[in-house]
Amino acid sequence: MNRESLRAKARSFLATSLGRLRRRNDAWLAFPRPEGRASRLHRGHPPRLALAALAASLTALLSGCVSLAPLYAPPPMPVPQTFPASAPTPQSTVAASEIGWQDYFADPALQALIADALAANRDLRLAMQRVEEARALYGIRRADQLPTIGAAADLARARVPADLSGIGRPVTASQYQVGVGLATWELDFWGRVANLKEAALHNYLASDAARQAVTLALIEQVANAWLSLRELDERILLAQETIASREKSYRIFTRRYEVGAISKLDLKQVETLWRQAVALGAQLEQERALRVNALQVLVGQPVDPPRAKTRLDDDSVMRDLPAGLPADLLVNRPDILAAEYRLRAANANIGAARAEFFPRITLTGSYGTASAELSKLFTGPSRAWNFAPSVSLPIFDMGRREASLDVAKAQREQAVTAYEQAIQMAFRDVADALAARQWLAEQVEVLRATVDAQAERARLAQLRYDHGASPFLEVLDAQRDLLAAQQQLVQTRRALLASRVSLYAALGGGGFATRAAALPAQNPP
Repeated sequence: MNRESLRAKARSFLATSLGRLRRRNDAWLAFPRPEGRASRLHRGHPPRLALAALAASLTALLSGCVSLAPLYAPPPMPVPQTFPASAPTPQSTVAASEIGWQDYFADPALQALIADALAANRDLRLAMQRVEEARALYGIRRADQLPTIGAAADLARARVPADLSGIGRPVTASQYQVGVGLATWELDFWGRVANLKEAALHNYLASDAARQAVTLALIEQVANAWLSLRELDERILLAQETIASREKSYRIFTRRYEVGAISKLDLKQVETLWRQAVALGAQLEQERALRVNALQVLVGQPVDPPRAKTRLDDDSVMRDLPAGLPADLLVNRPDILAAEYRLRAANANIGAARAEFFPRITLTGSYGTASAELSKLFTGPSRAWNFAPSVSLPIFDMGRREASLDVAKAQREQAVTAYEQAIQMAFRDVADALAARQWLAEQVEVLRATVDAQAERARLAQLRYDHGASPFLEVLDAQRDLLAAQQQLVQTRRALLASRVSLYAALGGGGFATRAAALPAQNPP
């Protein structure tokens, strides 16, 4: 059924209901009243009849109100249908969105840090508070669809001077009134209030999806910070082993220099090598302290992660993931869901702006008792009621309504652009993570072979020097290159693990988006 037929149906039903109500009231007025004391039927029936008929009519009308919002259709995806070619897809068919972070990250220490961060991180707490704000705003808009009933008790006393009273003497009068009233309530024939409620609902859902995006980003940040600490711990262990080895060599060369077996140049070269290792160890310790401070901010409370004494094992940290298709991001990425909800809210705001061009119908009424004497307020013929419908339509507003509609349309176009941009950024995040996972894995294999080659080179250079076949400078260069290769291998292995963390976050891991997609079927309180 199109909008015009719905409008015609609403007008016809309103006219029929008001006509029926008028005929019943006329029939009641024409009905002969019994002499003497009026019965309860004749004393109380008309107001209740009017209110009951009016309530039934309004309920039926509101259930069929017209929405002037454009039909929502999500924009096409501005990205390819598949991700770029990358490393072979893992055999697992479990999507990242179905894997909770407790299952993806296997290390107990990392799990404990993530749990603490989710409980105390301030950014996440702010995001949760914004969700509560949006929930409350939605409650306000939803309440606008229903009438507001209130009770009131009034006392009014007034004195009229003698020259104005009409009877030649001053008059003092009192009025007491108690009743239940219906505040100004808009009949939402054109869906203005309903669209505002719809916009508030989607803004609430967008804020909740944004909270889930903050949660996923926090998990990624904590995991990367923990990997950085593990990397530094391993590099520090390598540096400490190197420092101990070179210090031992320096003591040996010192004794050889004292007995005249080597030159002072050789001794200073060994000392330089040792001091460089000490400086590297101090630099790594400083960097670790800074990373701990950053981790404390993420977790939201003091942390003192123990120093790892073992090598970072790739398989014990996290599992591998299939990339899936770009279309999966539309239901798995919380930031894309948040952008879509904002687009839906902007779409509903257009309907509210269009409804401003149609008459606004409001109802006001009350029912109670009124009397000039307090003692007769609840006795005698003191019942009082009023019913005041109102229709208003601005005729000349200097283009205000047209401008409001233009604003709503412009905001919708901005929301479309933001939605498309969110999809493009998500596509890039996944593509970058896939590329990093592929090429970093190859770099790790190359660097492992490089470290083995550098270790053999350092051993051979030491043998050549010990047999007098080469100067110590050759040993110096070989040991420097070996330490640099070892450090680079640890850094690259950490980067490979970080790419897997990024891929988990880029694919919408954790199941948060799945829960967000189910929220529209719920009714937030």
